[in-house]
Parts: sequence; structure tokens; C-alpha cells
Amino acid sequence: MRQHAEACAWTLVRAHARSGEPAKISGYLGRTDTFDRAATDFSVAYADQSERDHEALMKAVRADKFEVFIERE
Repeated sequence: MRQHAEACAWTLVRAHARSGEPAKISGYLGRTDTFDRAATDFSVAYADQSERDHEALMKAVRADKFEVFIERE
């Protein structure tokens, strides 16, 4: 999972870098991997929070806190 999150973060960062001027952004970020690590850490934390949110939602559904409608094709 961590490798997947790192790949997603790398892809996201690369996509954003291409939306501006890559050479200037690269110069601003420098040669360290500080930004890469920060983006990866954020991505992992975001995924963890999403899992916790989903579990809380499912717990509420199981406890009949609200009704869920599933559209069938």
C-alpha cells in the first residue's frame, strides 16, 4: 500500500509540475526529497483518513442511523 501511495503522490506531483514551469518549480524545490516525502506522507495520511471515514459510515449504516438506497441497473 505504501508503494502505491508513493506512486500516486509522485504522479500527482509530476502532473502539477507540468502545469507550471517545471524548471522553475524544480529549482524552487531543490535537489532534496523533502517535498516528495511530504507529498507521500500527506497521501498516506489522506488514504488512512478515508478508510476511517468509510468505516464510520459503514458503522452508522449497520446501526440504522440513516437509510441507504442502492440503485440497481
